[in-house]
Amino acid sequence: MQVNLTLALVCGALIACGTYLLLERSLTRVLVGLVVLSNGVNLAFLTAGGPAGEAAFYGSADPADMTDPLPQALVLTAIVITLGTISFLLAMAHRSWQLTGHDDVQDDVEDEVIRRLAIRDATSDSYGLTTRRQEEDDPQEDRS
Repeated sequence: MQVNLTLALVCGALIACGTYLLLERSLTRVLVGLVVLSNGVNLAFLTAGGPAGEAAFYGSADPADMTDPLPQALVLTAIVITLGTISFLLAMAHRSWQLTGHDDVQDDVEDEVIRRLAIRDATSDSYGLTTRRQEEDDPQEDRS
C-alpha cells in the first residue's frame, strides 16, 4: 500500500495549525483550531485507510478490491463527537462574551498563587493547616 504524500503533508499541516490555534487564549481561535485539528485528523484516518476501492458489500466484488469501511466509520464517529464539542465550546464563548464583553480566557487566581509559591520555592499555607489539624485530633500521649 502506498500513501499519498500530498495528503500526508496536508494532514500534518492541518494538525499543526489546529494545535497552534488551540493554544491561544481567545475562545474563538480555540474553536477554529478545534475545527481545523479535527479535519486534519479525519483526513489522516481516511489517508491511512488506503486507496479508494469497491464498496464493501459481501459478494459485490473481490475482497482484495474492497475498501476498508473501518476508517470511514471512525471518521463518521469523529464528526459527531467534534460537532458536540464545538457546540459546547461555542456556547461557552457566547456566555463569556455576554459576561465580560470578550472571549479571552483569564488566568485563575489560584494558578497565580501557585506560580508565585513555586518561584519562591515555598509550600502553601494549606499544607501546614492540614498537618496542625491532624496533630490536634490525635492525642499526644499516643506519640512516644
